[in-house]
Amino acid sequence: MELHLLDDIVIIFAVSIGVNLLFNKMKLPTVVGYLLTGMLIGPHLLSLVTEKHEIEILAEIGVAMLLFTIGMEFSLKHLIKIRRVVFFGGLLQVAITAFVFYLISTLYGLNWKGAIFIGFLTALSSSALVLKLLQERSELTSNYGRTVLGILIFQDILLVPLLLFSNLLADGSANMYQEIAFLVLKTILLLALVYVGNKWLLPWLLHQIAITKSQELFLMSVLLMCFATALLTHYLGMSLAFGAFLAGLIISESRYSHTAFSNFLPFRDIFTSFFFVSIGMLLNLSFVFDNVLIVITTVIMLLVVKSMIAGSVGFVLGHTFKGTVLVGLALSQVGEFSFILAKIGLDNAIITNYYFQLFLAVTVITMALTPLSMHFSSGLANVLLKLPLPKWVVDGMFPLKEVDIPGLKDHVVIIGKDESAIHLAYLVNQSDNEAVSIVFDPIVAHDLIEKEMNVVYGDAMNEPILKKAHVEDAAIIIVSVGDPLPAMAIIEKIRSFNGKCRIIVRTPYTQNAATLYELGADEVILEKDELALDFFRRVQGVEK
Repeated sequence: MELHLLDDIVIIFAVSIGVNLLFNKMKLPTVVGYLLTGMLIGPHLLSLVTEKHEIEILAEIGVAMLLFTIGMEFSLKHLIKIRRVVFFGGLLQVAITAFVFYLISTLYGLNWKGAIFIGFLTALSSSALVLKLLQERSELTSNYGRTVLGILIFQDILLVPLLLFSNLLADGSANMYQEIAFLVLKTILLLALVYVGNKWLLPWLLHQIAITKSQELFLMSVLLMCFATALLTHYLGMSLAFGAFLAGLIISESRYSHTAFSNFLPFRDIFTSFFFVSIGMLLNLSFVFDNVLIVITTVIMLLVVKSMIAGSVGFVLGHTFKGTVLVGLALSQVGEFSFILAKIGLDNAIITNYYFQLFLAVTVITMALTPLSMHFSSGLANVLLKLPLPKWVVDGMFPLKEVDIPGLKDHVVIIGKDESAIHLAYLVNQSDNEAVSIVFDPIVAHDLIEKEMNVVYGDAMNEPILKKAHVEDAAIIIVSVGDPLPAMAIIEKIRSFNGKCRIIVRTPYTQNAATLYELGADEVILEKDELALDFFRRVQGVEK
């Protein structure tokens, strides 16, 4: 019995572990480590992997699993809330990007068919990569995260019309009206499936499975829902990933969604690693070295132009300048679904092998740079904000109304937009204490302002924002921002204003606690300990 696939899996795991151990010490994202692993073991360098097709199948399953968990995190209610972003923002981003790169492609010597084709390919961004990074950074439900997700959802929906359009470019005799009619029918069928499943079928079915108290049966049922829906969309001519996303949306409204999500995570992480490794394997380093100047120039041009277009769309949707920068850099790469379309274009002679290889090289490199660009995006935005920019650029097209906060003393300042911070602000305001919330999310800030609470909208790392909240006279300051690096910067700023207040900070990582204490925190609460402490207080209450 030959076990070539198992050999390849062992090689992928071994090299990935070695590379990511090194990357972890260098504090580089693991996604880049997986891409580098693919480059090393791929056919264009060491050629350690033989079952390339099977690895690609595992990779496609990984993308489906990732989109399934995204759907579970982002429910139908959330999707309805951002419908303006999905359809208006998504359409605007794709249309402008496709048109601009159509013009640029003509400068590269492509004919009109090839130029239109490349225009649409470059308009797509990487759902798998960007959404994974947003999940890791706990920014999926942030203001800019919602915009990025909405645009990515539109791009994924657009994959089906683009597949149809690619076939029409290759075969002018195709019956376009018939194809469009079939597409509309498929869309109606899918929407009906999601509605029925979300309303009646899945809640009942999951309840019947849950009462068996069999974890294996529950997990198997969740996997069945994911893959069955993904296969259905595949048979309808759509992507597996889009079907998996719909399945996640269906389950998201169930009371068992959190259990399903936690059980699914290990499988998702394993299989998505195959996806990023398979992307790295595509990069032909010989082509890159032979055409290094054109590749580098194209990468820089693509990143700059796509960032500017996506950022401009974010600005039109109401983001501040900082949000504009974050949205632009998050969508600056070319996506994984573009590989599918590019292969169709090559097979049907819409583009030549040279442009296909150039496109692959640029796509893989931009994807590899995305974790770094997203990591430094906030810092870059803060640097650019020091420039003499007009106020309407800094505050955005739809700035929030300013709340006049009177001079306060010995009050509580709550920094953060998570549910715990917002709920705490409500509790403090209902007591005899005065509270001011600093929130860096215009939607959350707007809701709190409408409820007549003291809210300062902005980044707590900026001194003017802290002064608006009268931090220098506060008695207690709660820092609940999740990411440890901004938390550290905020604590340093607070201590420069107020050396006597009590600072309580929340952090997800044990290893950051010592540093937070050194910077001036009086109490550090670990996220995992919050639930345990709450349970302990309740146990004590019962005993008394």
